[in-house]
Amino acid sequence: MTLFSKHKKKFILFISLTFLAGLFSFAPDYFEISKNLDIFNSVYREINASYVDDTKPGKLMKVGIDAMLNSLDPYTVYYSENDIEDYRYMTTGEYGGIGATVNDVDGKIMIAEPYEGFAAFKAGIRAGDQIVGVNNNNVLGKKTDDISNLLKGTSGTTLTLKIIKAGQKESLSIPLVREEIKTKAVPYYGMLENSQTGYIKLMSFTERCSDQVKDALNDLKGKSCKNLILDLRGNLGGFLNEAVNIVNFFIPKGQEVVFTKGKTPEWDKTYLTVNNPIDTEIPLVLLVDENSASASEIVSGALQDLDRAVIIGKRTYGKGLVQQTKSLIYNSSIKVTVAKYYIPSGRCVQALDYSNKSADGRVEKVPDSLITAFKTKGGRIVYDGAGVMPDIISRDERSFNLLISLFNKHYIFNYATDYFLSHKDIGPLNKFSMSDADYDAFTNYLKSKDYTYLSEDEIQLNTLQKHAEEDSTFKDFKNEFEVLKSKLELIKKNDLQKQKTLIKKYLEEEIVSRYYFQKGRIEFSLNSDSEVQQGMALLNNQSKYNSTLTTIAKANKPFNINKKF
Repeated sequence: MTLFSKHKKKFILFISLTFLAGLFSFAPDYFEISKNLDIFNSVYREINASYVDDTKPGKLMKVGIDAMLNSLDPYTVYYSENDIEDYRYMTTGEYGGIGATVNDVDGKIMIAEPYEGFAAFKAGIRAGDQIVGVNNNNVLGKKTDDISNLLKGTSGTTLTLKIIKAGQKESLSIPLVREEIKTKAVPYYGMLENSQTGYIKLMSFTERCSDQVKDALNDLKGKSCKNLILDLRGNLGGFLNEAVNIVNFFIPKGQEVVFTKGKTPEWDKTYLTVNNPIDTEIPLVLLVDENSASASEIVSGALQDLDRAVIIGKRTYGKGLVQQTKSLIYNSSIKVTVAKYYIPSGRCVQALDYSNKSADGRVEKVPDSLITAFKTKGGRIVYDGAGVMPDIISRDERSFNLLISLFNKHYIFNYATDYFLSHKDIGPLNKFSMSDADYDAFTNYLKSKDYTYLSEDEIQLNTLQKHAEEDSTFKDFKNEFEVLKSKLELIKKNDLQKQKTLIKKYLEEEIVSRYYFQKGRIEFSLNSDSEVQQGMALLNNQSKYNSTLTTIAKANKPFNINKKF
């Protein structure tokens, strides 16, 4: 045997042992996965073979997969072949359908809003119309989820809706051709009245939404826009790269916007601005709220960290996680959380730790003791772990339980339908206002309606009573409690008048939407939008705007200034 052969054998033996060592190092995980897949398959086969009733195998498997993923986080989701159309809509804003939103109202499936220019709108279908049949399917007693797949489908295919028009009793059949529906990520933009301030409403971070923002911004600049309000309220997020593109409109090329870190090295990525900006000087205000999440938090958080915009509103949702969608067999797919993201200061805004669920499945918010302070580019203090805290926190619009009840009972929606049927038009959008007589007509409409609710005072009284009962002292004050309850019930009789301004505002917006649709609703609402007015006032005060971006407030608790990783 030659020396080369001996070395070759030793080398092969070394490689083999190394491979086996590696294999055994992963064997426990591999064995656990294999064992549990076998157990799952055995259970699934036995249930389908032996269970007394039909198990509907596809539905049974979907329930099992959903339950498994629910143990992780709410963003890791399985999409079966039947769900793909919904997923396409979430990511692109596109789907094949009739072009209308539908809601469950008083046990009926009602058109909530037709999209201008699409099939339902062109067929004369309007808000308040009831769907009672789809093709040959009677849908009375069904819910919107039950008919979603009947309404959606491939563009160009036909269907027939059986509709009871608002104010009518008899149904009529309306043939429709499904279209490729493309909802706008920017449903409205324009110059705010009597100002040099432009306004852009961004509803979602779907594919190419940055193009819509870019077009809107350039158009506004052509109309002598000197200041800008970008509205991200209610925007639940979407594509990360679209968020980076939008930040890039306002900051120079080559700036880090966000960094992601995952389980595998492929998700350790830095996202830089790669294009020349549109305007790095225009004074900029971003509006956010508790439903501004994910990509909305990247945009608002990055522009805050870079001292490029003033953030106004309420603390954002706190979603600092990144998902990737992977295709599976049989036209299904899965969206998996693969990384956390960190904005320029180095902070992550994730508010919940899904890796540490309690035994009953609850997830706690990051405790204040673990909240860490970071610094913006200019040295201002910002915090991680709980969303993006605005630079200016807007006042809470008091959420009256009366108004909530009127919404939940659909009385505002239904009254707007009645108003639309009795008023051919409402004149110019910016001139419309309900008269006192109109509001009195609404209160008369409510006289025969049940809109039971508890006032804030009643809720506090009930809480006090509960504590008294727990302390066994309630019997000593029972009579006083009953007297207070009676007085509070009498006081509630005037709530419709005391809360007239707020209720009227939402009534007017609903009525306006019947004539001017989504775009008109947004435009009309701006005049009474306190946060928009707050943003305009700040932008009109250049010194206050500048000081908001440069004043370094002292942290209200001890903190460590962290570097990223």
